[in-house]
Amino acid sequence: MKTNNSSYKVIAENRKVSFNYFIIETLDAGVVLQGSEVKSIRQNRCSISESFVGEMVNHGNALFLFNTNIPIYESAKMFNHEPKSPRKLLLRRKEVNKLLGCIRKKGMTIVPLIMFFNDRGLVKVKIALVRGKNVVDKRVTIKEREWSREKSRILKNCN
Repeated sequence: MKTNNSSYKVIAENRKVSFNYFIIETLDAGVVLQGSEVKSIRQNRCSISESFVGEMVNHGNALFLFNTNIPIYESAKMFNHEPKSPRKLLLRRKEVNKLLGCIRKKGMTIVPLIMFFNDRGLVKVKIALVRGKNVVDKRVTIKEREWSREKSRILKNCN
Protein backbone atom coordinates (compact mmCIF):
# COMPACT_ATOMS: atom_id res chain seq x y z
CA MET A 1 0.00 0.00 0.00
CA LYS A 2 2.56 2.54 -1.05
CA THR A 3 1.46 6.11 -1.43
CA ASN A 4 -0.20 7.01 -4.68
CA ASN A 5 -1.29 10.26 -6.24
CA SER A 6 -5.02 9.53 -6.48
CA SER A 7 -7.65 12.00 -5.38
CA TYR A 8 -8.68 12.00 -1.75
CA LYS A 9 -10.57 14.15 0.76
CA VAL A 10 -8.48 15.24 3.76
CA ILE A 11 -10.16 14.71 7.14
CA ALA A 12 -7.40 15.76 9.53
CA GLU A 13 -3.80 16.89 9.13
CA ASN A 14 -0.82 16.96 11.47
CA ARG A 15 1.03 20.11 10.40
CA LYS A 16 3.79 20.11 13.03
CA VAL A 17 5.39 16.88 11.87
CA SER A 18 7.70 18.45 9.29
CA PHE A 19 8.87 21.03 11.84
CA ASN A 20 9.54 18.59 14.70
CA TYR A 21 10.80 15.55 12.74
CA PHE A 22 12.85 14.46 9.73
CA ILE A 23 10.49 12.38 7.55
CA ILE A 24 12.26 9.23 6.38
CA GLU A 25 9.48 7.20 4.73
CA THR A 26 5.70 7.43 4.27
CA LEU A 27 3.04 4.74 3.86
CA ASP A 28 -0.75 4.61 3.52
CA ALA A 29 -2.54 2.40 6.03
CA GLY A 30 -6.16 1.43 6.52
CA VAL A 31 -7.83 1.92 9.90
CA VAL A 32 -10.23 -0.45 11.68
CA LEU A 33 -13.20 1.69 12.76
CA GLN A 34 -16.71 1.24 14.14
CA GLY A 35 -19.74 2.67 12.36
CA SER A 36 -20.19 5.50 14.85
CA GLU A 37 -16.53 6.49 14.39
CA VAL A 38 -16.96 6.77 10.62
CA LYS A 39 -20.11 8.86 11.04
CA SER A 40 -18.28 11.20 13.41
CA ILE A 41 -15.32 11.45 11.01
CA ARG A 42 -17.69 12.36 8.16
CA GLN A 43 -18.72 15.40 10.24
CA ASN A 44 -15.04 16.59 10.07
CA ARG A 45 -14.47 16.62 13.81
CA CYS A 46 -11.42 14.37 14.03
CA SER A 47 -7.99 15.40 15.39
CA ILE A 48 -4.63 13.66 14.89
CA SER A 49 -2.34 16.43 16.13
CA GLU A 50 -1.32 14.49 19.28
CA SER A 51 -1.45 11.01 17.76
CA PHE A 52 1.31 8.45 17.43
CA VAL A 53 1.66 4.89 16.15
CA GLY A 54 2.97 2.01 18.23
CA GLU A 55 2.44 -1.60 19.18
CA MET A 56 0.26 -3.07 21.93
CA VAL A 57 1.68 -5.60 24.34
CA ASN A 58 -0.68 -8.56 23.87
CA HIS A 59 -1.63 -8.12 20.21
CA GLY A 60 1.34 -9.69 18.41
CA ASN A 61 2.92 -7.87 15.49
CA ALA A 62 0.32 -5.20 14.85
CA LEU A 63 0.47 -1.42 14.80
CA PHE A 64 -2.11 0.76 16.50
CA LEU A 65 -3.01 4.43 16.22
CA PHE A 66 -3.02 5.93 19.72
CA ASN A 67 -4.46 9.18 21.09
CA THR A 68 -6.53 10.04 18.00
CA ASN A 69 -9.52 12.08 19.06
CA ILE A 70 -12.71 11.03 17.27
CA PRO A 71 -15.58 12.60 19.24
CA ILE A 72 -18.67 10.54 20.03
CA TYR A 73 -21.53 10.52 17.54
CA GLU A 74 -24.62 11.74 19.39
CA SER A 75 -27.15 9.73 17.33
CA ALA A 76 -25.45 6.39 18.09
CA LYS A 77 -26.62 6.40 21.75
CA MET A 78 -25.64 3.06 23.31
CA PHE A 79 -23.62 1.87 20.29
CA ASN A 80 -21.10 4.70 20.62
CA HIS A 81 -17.31 4.40 20.82
CA GLU A 82 -14.55 5.64 23.10
CA PRO A 83 -13.15 8.94 21.71
CA LYS A 84 -9.43 8.17 22.24
CA SER A 85 -9.32 4.38 22.06
CA PRO A 86 -6.44 2.68 20.17
CA ARG A 87 -7.32 1.84 16.57
CA LYS A 88 -5.65 -0.97 14.64
CA LEU A 89 -3.83 -0.08 11.42
CA LEU A 90 -4.10 -2.36 8.41
CA LEU A 91 -0.69 -2.96 6.84
CA ARG A 92 1.02 -5.90 5.22
CA ARG A 93 3.06 -8.18 7.47
CA LYS A 94 6.32 -7.25 5.72
CA GLU A 95 5.65 -3.51 6.23
CA VAL A 96 4.70 -4.02 9.89
CA ASN A 97 7.87 -5.98 10.61
CA LYS A 98 10.01 -3.36 8.87
CA LEU A 99 8.40 -0.49 10.82
CA LEU A 100 8.61 -2.34 14.15
CA GLY A 101 12.31 -2.98 13.54
CA CYS A 102 12.86 0.71 12.81
CA ILE A 103 11.00 2.06 15.85
CA ARG A 104 12.96 -0.21 18.15
CA LYS A 105 16.06 1.73 17.09
CA LYS A 106 16.94 4.81 19.11
CA GLY A 107 15.27 8.04 18.03
CA MET A 108 12.83 6.61 15.49
CA THR A 109 9.04 6.81 15.77
CA ILE A 110 5.94 6.64 13.59
CA VAL A 111 3.46 9.51 13.43
CA PRO A 112 0.32 10.09 11.33
CA LEU A 113 0.58 12.85 8.72
CA ILE A 114 -2.89 12.94 7.17
CA MET A 115 -6.18 11.11 7.74
CA PHE A 116 -8.25 10.99 4.55
CA PHE A 117 -11.02 9.30 2.58
CA ASN A 118 -9.59 7.60 -0.50
CA ASP A 119 -11.38 7.49 -3.86
CA ARG A 120 -13.42 4.44 -2.71
CA GLY A 121 -14.63 6.23 0.44
CA LEU A 122 -12.47 4.28 2.89
CA VAL A 123 -10.69 5.97 5.80
CA LYS A 124 -6.92 5.82 5.41
CA VAL A 125 -4.01 7.30 7.35
CA LYS A 126 -0.74 8.40 5.79
CA ILE A 127 1.89 7.49 8.39
CA ALA A 128 5.53 8.50 8.40
CA LEU A 129 8.63 6.93 9.86
CA VAL A 130 10.43 9.88 11.44
CA ARG A 131 13.49 10.85 13.44
CA GLY A 132 13.29 13.74 15.90
CA LYS A 133 14.97 17.09 15.25
CA ASN A 134 17.02 18.92 17.86
CA VAL A 135 16.92 22.69 18.50
CA VAL A 136 19.65 23.48 15.95
CA ASP A 137 17.81 21.61 13.19
CA LYS A 138 14.60 23.48 13.99
CA ARG A 139 16.43 26.80 13.74
CA VAL A 140 17.76 25.81 10.31
CA THR A 141 14.21 24.96 9.23
CA ILE A 142 12.99 28.38 10.39
CA LYS A 143 15.85 30.14 8.55
CA GLU A 144 15.10 28.27 5.32
CA ARG A 145 11.39 29.06 5.57
CA GLU A 146 12.04 32.77 6.22
CA TRP A 147 14.56 32.95 3.37
CA SER A 148 12.14 31.36 0.90
CA ARG A 149 9.44 33.87 1.94
CA GLU A 150 11.86 36.79 1.55
CA LYS A 151 13.04 35.46 -1.81
CA SER A 152 9.45 35.20 -3.10
CA ARG A 153 8.75 38.78 -1.92
CA ILE A 154 11.83 40.08 -3.74
CA LEU A 155 10.91 38.23 -6.94
CA LYS A 156 7.34 39.47 -6.68
CA ASN A 157 8.48 43.10 -6.35
CA CYS A 158 10.88 42.80 -9.31
CA ASN A 159 8.07 41.86 -11.71
